[in-house]
Amino acid sequence: MRRGALIVVAVATALGLLGVERPKNLGDVVDVRYWSYPDYTRVVVEFSKTVKSAVKHLPADAGANRPERLYLDVDGIWVGRRYERGISVGDGLLRGVRLGQNTLSRTRVVIDVDHFERYRLLVLTHPDRLVVDVYGHRSGGETLEWPQRGRAGGRLPSDLRRVRTVIIDPGHGGRDPGATGVGGLREKDVALRLARALGKKLEAEGFRVVYTRDDDRTIGLEERTAIAEASRGDLFVSLHANAASRRSVRGIETFYLDQEHERHSLGVAARENGIDRDQVNDLQKTLTMLRVSETSVQSRRLANFVHHEMVDGVGRRYREIRDLGVKKGPFYVLFLSNMPAILIEAGFLTNREEARRLRRGDYLNRIATQITAGLVRYRDEPPAVAMRGGG
Repeated sequence: MRRGALIVVAVATALGLLGVERPKNLGDVVDVRYWSYPDYTRVVVEFSKTVKSAVKHLPADAGANRPERLYLDVDGIWVGRRYERGISVGDGLLRGVRLGQNTLSRTRVVIDVDHFERYRLLVLTHPDRLVVDVYGHRSGGETLEWPQRGRAGGRLPSDLRRVRTVIIDPGHGGRDPGATGVGGLREKDVALRLARALGKKLEAEGFRVVYTRDDDRTIGLEERTAIAEASRGDLFVSLHANAASRRSVRGIETFYLDQEHERHSLGVAARENGIDRDQVNDLQKTLTMLRVSETSVQSRRLANFVHHEMVDGVGRRYREIRDLGVKKGPFYVLFLSNMPAILIEAGFLTNREEARRLRRGDYLNRIATQITAGLVRYRDEPPAVAMRGGG
């Protein structure tokens, strides 16, 4: 993996260079980051306020010696000075990223490309940022060999691929503790311990395991899914622990991505996304612009298998396991991924009995065993037969 970052210079310096007065009420470019992989590069531009934009394409101009470009105009943003050298990437897919003041109230982001096959744009909040994913085989670089290929040379649909690699995503971490429950039990610690137990069991079943984090560190949502896609993941499993204002609430629930949601999902999604509940509707609008139909079907199948194995298997060993069901919900960490993905809430840290259990290694080990059983079922049962099983 190659990663680059550029912190944008102070606005005062930019004003001196441009010799113009900055208009009032504009936001700023805060940060520019990229992650570069064999056939996939993610560019993230962070702002100090909410933005909107669209990606436009310009072909190469050999006469003017200009490369092929993708560009985005971002209104209401002041970058202050033009980056004559730009941000060099040079990974065989992207040449670099340039930012400039297109008008007094508009910043232009230009991505110079060697070539590409497709791209997608995500508009995220908290922090406010644009995420541009550019896909393609790198010129003069490593060629990504998928286990199986479709007729067009791309990856087969998720329901036809052989499942081999599971991405385990322990929620939160580092500066973000997640929910805090009885006795100061932290979500980030429970998620990491569960992830480690799950990884060992999956490897014993022949899966390849990739962790988005394997220690207590801060990692952004876009980086989590960049790791997942770059690792050629087949399934994405995000692990969490729940919280509620009422101490009596308890149980296990599993979520998958869908354009629709259930009322209860909004509160959980807001907490796990790190946004206010009323902002979840903005995420719903983003979802409707993305193609989630293929992965939604397979994510639902995966969620049903894993959830039922957890509730039945854990319930045979421990009393009063409450089944809160399989639910649809808008979660950033799920829709940033291009593979079947689920989010598991393994119990409530705010319930005294469940918090006591979630501290214990034997309990987490049991949950990991049952999640593994669900993943094995998903891998080994043909989709048509599995879907008739319902749930």
